[in-house]
Amino acid sequence: MSEKKMSSTRRHNLKSLMLSIAKGLLEAEVKQKEEERRTYMEENCPPLSLPGSLQELQEFCKTLHQKIDKVDEERYDLESKVDKSSKEIEDLRIKIQDLKGKFKKPALRKVRMSADAMLKALLGSKHTVNLDLRANLKQVKKEVKEEDKDLRDVGDWRKNIEDKAGMDGRKKMFESAEA
Repeated sequence: MSEKKMSSTRRHNLKSLMLSIAKGLLEAEVKQKEEERRTYMEENCPPLSLPGSLQELQEFCKTLHQKIDKVDEERYDLESKVDKSSKEIEDLRIKIQDLKGKFKKPALRKVRMSADAMLKALLGSKHTVNLDLRANLKQVKKEVKEEDKDLRDVGDWRKNIEDKAGMDGRKKMFESAEA
């Protein structure tokens, strides 16, 4: 099954045909949106006819204020619905992440805070705790072993070196080796 490649002229013709169809669809969509806007404006915004007398003008202003209040209430209701929906979407997104088990780790910053300040922040300002870690440590007496004493009694290393220096020191080393 050998597939033939499309020639460049054929591909160009098909591409231009698709672009012309897409252009026509976009133009139709723009016309449809304009028509929808016009019908909406005719339904909700009748042509303005200002009354001639002061009494009628005041009544007209009152009706306008009532319509404005009504639209404002609808806007507030829609905003609250949108906020509620966005919170639900965020909660569901968090649940999905929990189920997946993959968490996006936030970038942590270094915070220089003492242990006292950290406990105060965690427990609140009513708990003033001084954290002295050394006070909680046990006092341990160190037992000195016999072997350790012998090692300590060796003395100063410089003294031993001075004793072995010179001919007397070498003579002592040989005598102690022969014996």
